[in-house]
Amino acid sequence: MTMLLRVREMEVSEVEWDEGNWPKCAKHGVSKEEVEWLLLDSDPVILPDRTGSASEVRYNAVGRTRQGRALFVVFTVREHDGIPYFRPISARYMHAKEIANYERQKAT
Repeated sequence: MTMLLRVREMEVSEVEWDEGNWPKCAKHGVSKEEVEWLLLDSDPVILPDRTGSASEVRYNAVGRTRQGRALFVVFTVREHDGIPYFRPISARYMHAKEIANYERQKAT
C-alpha cells in the first residue's frame, strides 16, 4: 500500500510514448488523449498490478474517460533527469463484468 500512495503523491505531469508502448495501447482502440487524461487529469483507482514484472513495479489505473467509457491502464513510473513520467504499458476499455465490479468498489 505504501507504493500505491507514493504514486498518487508524485508530481507527474508527463506521459512517455514511443514505438514500444504506443502500439500496445492503440491496438485496443484507445487514444493517447484518453490514457493521458485518465493518468494526469482524472482521479483513477490505482492498484498494484497483480501479474507483476521482475524488472519494474507496475500499477493498474481504472477510471472513466471524459466520454464516460471505462478504461483500464497498466503503467509504470520512470524517471528521466529526476523527473517522473507515467509510462503506459497497455490500455483497453473494460468489459461489462469489470465495469460492474469497478462501480461496486467505487460505491464502497
